[in-house]
Amino acid sequence: MKVTDGIIIIGSACVVLAATFSTVFWPGITIGDPKSAQFRPIHALEDKGRHKYIDNGCLYCHSQYIRPQDWGIGAERIAQAGDYHDQQPNLLGSERTGPDLSQEGGEHPDDWQYAHFINPRTVRPRSLMPRFEYVGRSDIRALIAYVQSLGRKNADIRVAHQRRWKIASVRAYRSGPDANILWLHSRVPPEWRPMPTETAVTHASVLRGEKVYQDYCVGCHGPVGDGNGPAAPYLIPPPLNFTTLRRHLIDNRYIGGILYYQIMNGITGTAMPYFKKDLESAKIWDVGNYVEQYFINHDDARYRTDGIPPAYEGRQAPPVTPTPKPGPVGNEGAVR
Repeated sequence: MKVTDGIIIIGSACVVLAATFSTVFWPGITIGDPKSAQFRPIHALEDKGRHKYIDNGCLYCHSQYIRPQDWGIGAERIAQAGDYHDQQPNLLGSERTGPDLSQEGGEHPDDWQYAHFINPRTVRPRSLMPRFEYVGRSDIRALIAYVQSLGRKNADIRVAHQRRWKIASVRAYRSGPDANILWLHSRVPPEWRPMPTETAVTHASVLRGEKVYQDYCVGCHGPVGDGNGPAAPYLIPPPLNFTTLRRHLIDNRYIGGILYYQIMNGITGTAMPYFKKDLESAKIWDVGNYVEQYFINHDDARYRTDGIPPAYEGRQAPPVTPTPKPGPVGNEGAVR
């Protein structure tokens, strides 16, 4: 069949109509999905923040619909259309340049969110997100309210949990450095407190730990570990000063297990997030080694007493020569 101008025009019109139906009309038809179990209406400040979220193009990088195969902050629950029952248009997003935000509410306290909007690299040194300081404090507060609402009822529980522990963490900080560190240690399970580091403090381990520290920790704890990173002015309580930890070693020996536990699980109520979804176990031990060596001036790896060294410590066992086993003897009389 000969392709004429009329066929091209009709075909192009069909493509445009199909795209318009699927991206404009179909979402409008399905917007009436029933409310999910987690649904609640958003408040006035949250709604203002949602409009600022749209105006500043946040939806172009962030999704609000986590895919079942995702492994990120939002992976606790897969978002449903009914979560956004009262919102038009849906802000599901597709680019996923940044993390999914469908369950972001309560993952971090408000002060972490504030520092993040002012300059994301203060709390996430590797972040690609632009700074939003220019929108002003009022709009940032609205954006925080909206982000903290994502996840609806579950988010409300997490936010309340953060704020309840915030009161305790600020009280501990204001009690003085020693009381604060003892309070932080008290939140680590007893079996973790006397645990030495499980990774040998080799030159390579410390260098790997330095890389992890620069990628994830330097914005809050600072380049010399004194808690005076660029995010510190926005955070209360401020980030921990590692250089004061030496006098708080457990039995004058151990600190590795405490560092590992708090890096892995974070400290609710403070700006210290959990890193168990960002860092493998070996990287957490390595960054703990780096903190111990350079900021605490201590090495508790030598106190391991369990007799079970790591599977790999940078040295090789002597080769073992296998002993031949008797086998069937053929005409040549050789073992096959």
